[in-house]
Parts: sequence; structure tokens; C-alpha cells
Amino acid sequence: MTYPMRGACQCGGVTYQLLKPPMKVIACHCRECQKLSTSAFSITALVETDAIEFQGELAHWERSSDSGNINAAKFCPTCGNRIYHFNPADPGRIKLKPATLDDTSIIEPTAHIWVSQKQAWFQIPEGVEVFQEQS
Repeated sequence: MTYPMRGACQCGGVTYQLLKPPMKVIACHCRECQKLSTSAFSITALVETDAIEFQGELAHWERSSDSGNINAAKFCPTCGNRIYHFNPADPGRIKLKPATLDDTSIIEPTAHIWVSQKQAWFQIPEGVEVFQEQS
């Protein structure tokens, strides 16, 4: 894998460079991530904030989680494509939506979280970490 890797929203109004590999790639099966992805789960790459550079305008949205933490999101105001999520109380990392990368080959989850809410028909691959709720 060669870094930096480039990424962008669907319309190209927001672009970025990922300067080094993610700390971890996670598949989340919670109901909120199912809504977000309109699928069985959402994939997130945990990235240090100093390992990524963004260009373009990003809009903001947030909600409270069951734990009381804030789950905030940045997205393109033109096409609506989610770029990343973050917790304002944890400014050292973001939760990049890696399907926005030009090269999506790093999108192989090493952990699955909130499997207590996963769709029954989805089979988690062997050899990955599994957490019933948040890791």
C-alpha cells in the first residue's frame, strides 16, 4: 500500500489525502449504522487526525449516543456523502468512511462491533475480533 492515498465525496467537492494506514478498520452492526449505510453494517477506518488532510467545505451533523457521547459527522453539503465521524471528546482520531477512498483495498474489517444487533443472515468471517456491543 502506498501513502498518501486520495479520497473524495461523490461529487468531488470534498477531497482528502490519507497520509498513513488506519489504526484499525471496523464493521459496525448497530441499528444507527445500518440506517447510515442503508445496508447490514457500516465500515469505519480509525485514523489519527494528523494523518489526514481535507480540502473543500464540510457540513456538520451530530447526535447523542446511548453512552452519552456525541457522535458527530462531517459530510459534503452538495452531494451529502459522509466523509467521517468523530467524538469531540476524542480529538486525536476520526472515523473515516473508507469507501470514499480512491483505492478501497484497505476496506477489510479486522473487528466487528455491535454484533448483538447484526442482521441474522450475515455471517462474520473467521479470524476477526467480535464484540457484542462497543469495543
